[in-house]
Amino acid sequence: MVNEFYMLLAISEAWKYQGLTYPNPAVGCVITDKNGAILSVAAHKKAGFAHAELEASREALAQLNPLLKFPQSPNELHAFILQNHQNLLKDSTFYVTLEPCSHQGLTPSCAELLCALHVKRVVIGARDNTKKARGGSEILQKTGLEVIAGVCEKECKELIEPFLLWQKGSFSFFKLAMRLDGSYDNGTITSIDSREFTHRLRDVCDLIVIGGETLRSDKPTLDSRLVNGKAPDVLICTQKATEKNAPLFNVKSRNVIMQNSLDFPKKYKNIMVEGGSNFLQTMKDKVNWFLIFYSNSFSSKGKQRVKIDLNLKLIYSSNVGDDLFCWYKQTVD
Repeated sequence: MVNEFYMLLAISEAWKYQGLTYPNPAVGCVITDKNGAILSVAAHKKAGFAHAELEASREALAQLNPLLKFPQSPNELHAFILQNHQNLLKDSTFYVTLEPCSHQGLTPSCAELLCALHVKRVVIGARDNTKKARGGSEILQKTGLEVIAGVCEKECKELIEPFLLWQKGSFSFFKLAMRLDGSYDNGTITSIDSREFTHRLRDVCDLIVIGGETLRSDKPTLDSRLVNGKAPDVLICTQKATEKNAPLFNVKSRNVIMQNSLDFPKKYKNIMVEGGSNFLQTMKDKVNWFLIFYSNSFSSKGKQRVKIDLNLKLIYSSNVGDDLFCWYKQTVD
C-alpha cells in the first residue's frame, strides 16, 4: 500500500491542472528519499512548461540545496539539473502517474533525466502508448533502475482520458456554474478565483459552444481576458435567427459559427460547452465530461434553477477560492 499512497498524492496534484495542459496529458510526480520521506510533489502545469518529473526534481533539489538558482526555461532547467544535481537524488524513488517520456519534444526526455540522477526506483501508474513518447521504461531498465508499473493504473488512466481522446479526435466537457440552491442567474455566481480558472481553461480550448438562449440573454464575450489569454472560436447552436450584437462577435482573430446542428466541427479537439439547464439537457449526451462550479451562496432572487434528470459519477473535486469545483462523468446504466 506504500506505493499506492504516494501515487495517489501524485494523482491528486495532477488533477489540479486537468484541462490546462492541452495538448499534453495531466501528469503528477512525487519524489521520496531512500527512507520514504517526501521531497517534492509536483505536476505538469501547461504545455511548454516543465514536465512533472522535471518540476518535481527542481523542487526536491531546491529543498536539499537552497543555494541552487534554477532557470525558468524547461530546456535550460533540464541542462542545469544534469550539471548541478550533485547526486542529491541518488537512491530516491519517483512516483509518476504516466510513464516518463522517451523523446525530445518541447522539453527533453524525462526518462533520460531520471537515469542521470541515479534514481533507484521509478513507480509508474499508466503506460504511455503514444508513438513519440513511449519506451521510457525500457530506457530506465537498461540503466539498471527498478521499474514498477501499474500502480493505481485505473485512476491514472482516468486522469489522462482527455489526452487519449485528443489523440483520437476530440474531448468535450460541459461547464456550469451555480449556487447551492441550484440557481444560475441574477448576477455573478462564482468567485473571481473560479472565473479566472474558467478563463485559463478557455485559453487552451479550441472551441466554446453555447446555445442561442445564452447568446440572447447573456450577450457574453467568451474570451480569456482575466488571464490575458486568447479568445477561442465560438459555435452557436440555435434554430432561431439571431442578431449579431453580442460582444463575442467583435473579438479579433475569432471564427464564429452559427448552426442548427449539435455536431461539433471535426477540426476542433478541445471543446468547452457552456450554458444553463436547458442547454445542459440538450448537450448531456454529446459531451465526455462535466465541470461544475458551486458557489457557497443562495439567492432569493434567482429564478433559473438546474432541473434535469442526470446521474453523474464524481471523478475529482477541490476548492478554488471560496468555491468548489467538480469533474464528473455521466454514469452508464
